[in-house]
Amino acid sequence: MKKHSALSLFHEVAFLLRDEFPSQEIQSLQKIIFEKKLGLPLHKIYLNPSVIINPQDAEIIIDIVSQLKLQKPIQYILGEADFFGLIFTVTPDVLIPRQETEELVDWIIKSTGQNPNSILDIGTGSGCIAISLAVNLEKSQFTAIDISPSALAVAQKNACKNGVLVDFHARDILNFSSSIPNTPFDIIVSNPPYIRESEKFLMKANVLDHEPNTALFVHDNNPLIFYSTIAKRANELLKSGGAIYCEINEAFGKELFQLFSHNGFKEVEIRKDLNGKDRMLKAITK
Repeated sequence: MKKHSALSLFHEVAFLLRDEFPSQEIQSLQKIIFEKKLGLPLHKIYLNPSVIINPQDAEIIIDIVSQLKLQKPIQYILGEADFFGLIFTVTPDVLIPRQETEELVDWIIKSTGQNPNSILDIGTGSGCIAISLAVNLEKSQFTAIDISPSALAVAQKNACKNGVLVDFHARDILNFSSSIPNTPFDIIVSNPPYIRESEKFLMKANVLDHEPNTALFVHDNNPLIFYSTIAKRANELLKSGGAIYCEINEAFGKELFQLFSHNGFKEVEIRKDLNGKDRMLKAITK
């Protein structure tokens, strides 16, 4: 394999990706690849452009590019994702954490303060929500459930990696006969599947072909099934005055406001994300 300087390899990555990604996304991918795999932030590349890259390292970088050209997400290639200032292991068994979900975590932390609470994360996936909350709300107790044992194995690994205790259990929230340990809770948080099957055409191939569809999509004939189930189980799962926080589909802000209001919740609030889309819901039990 030919020798590469830091700058020549940096430019070659951009050249190889030019047909698959827009320039801004290529710049983001370059930054991630060189920082994560070579420990070279952008300023070091330009300060020392002629530094020769170890041929084995250069081969690893080119292999990453080859996988990116097949639309495999960079987080799955690297095996990790950044979320709320922490690093999480991710595999194709779990969704890649999104920036919008960081806003939900931030809302809970700012609303809760350091008061001790018992918190349930429904559909925990990689564990990014529960674990990020546990790192920042040290006095609280955390339980997290998911229907996927494979996802729970990833979440448990992430809890250990980030030095927190979360009580993980395999449970199906849609199964009303499935009891949940440590009930009742002060707070429930959930980022359930909420993208309609009919919205698949809006999704990129790197999502459709690689991320777990069962964690993303719901049937068009019952798109709010997870929210309605959580609302109906609130008397069982939540203490009086407890709060529910959910990430939501931007198309259903009004419907979800009505759903929780009609199920006896008070102070129902829909909050927009940084892109101005209805993305988060908070509701308080009576």
